[in-house]
Amino acid sequence: MISLEEIAASVAKHLLGTKLTDTPNLDVQVLLAHVLDKPRSWVLAHPETPLTRNQVTALKTLVARLERGEPLPYVLGKWEFCGLEFEVTPDVLVPRPETELLVERAISWLRQRLAINRQARDAKSAKADWGILRAIDVGTGSGCIAIALAVIVPELQVIATDISPAAVELARRNAARRGVDKHIEFFCCNLFPPLPNFQSFSMIVANLPYIPTETLRGLRVYGREPTLALDGGADGLDLIRRLLAEAPHYLAPGGLLLMEIEASQGAKVLSLACDAFSEAKIHLHQDLSGHDRLVEVQV
Repeated sequence: MISLEEIAASVAKHLLGTKLTDTPNLDVQVLLAHVLDKPRSWVLAHPETPLTRNQVTALKTLVARLERGEPLPYVLGKWEFCGLEFEVTPDVLVPRPETELLVERAISWLRQRLAINRQARDAKSAKADWGILRAIDVGTGSGCIAIALAVIVPELQVIATDISPAAVELARRNAARRGVDKHIEFFCCNLFPPLPNFQSFSMIVANLPYIPTETLRGLRVYGREPTLALDGGADGLDLIRRLLAEAPHYLAPGGLLLMEIEASQGAKVLSLACDAFSEAKIHLHQDLSGHDRLVEVQV
């Protein structure tokens, strides 16, 4: 029987030759952990462990899917985001670590709002904000943003929308799996839902398609993940323009809007945001790589 160490080295060398991945060693470790139903740390700590014939066959089947160009998260059927595991399918974009910046900023702001509300209630202030904190995640995809917010801030009520029926169904499953399905209401619609009574939100979060069409066609991700979730039109800003045009009607006074953007769009989106929210405080945040990544609008 072949050991973990031996098969990992062999498969990683093979994947490196295909040029389908920049991280062949990591990918093999993740695949082996999946096949063995063990943490990746266990795989690394037990290199001498022999694989059974069935396990070798299962690994080869998964590697063949990678060779056909299928992204690793779709091969696994799951991916981690903000420390939570989500089911992912080719119907949705794979959650990216850059998007965790949006969630981190949202959680920080929500916790501050909750603390202010508690202090006001304790002081029995007439100015206390007795309203329920409500957020909307526009373009939810797998539901990773909405669900992470609902898990970490259980006082929050969330609406999540997506134009793709398949994405909405997947997000519902992920919410149920994380036990927050009663905290999130899902709508299949284009941006904001047709609510029966006008409702405003304490927070609007959005990670909409923002890659320019021609740029997208030259990227490795093109054809491997859903174009609907990536293509932002000629300049990448089609849906961001629409969101900024509609958001002032939905964002409550004192509310927060957070939008993920493409690294080259900072100045343009700031200008659009200033036009839509002339009296708001608007900030541009960089990700860990120093790239423009998040636009924040505080009204």
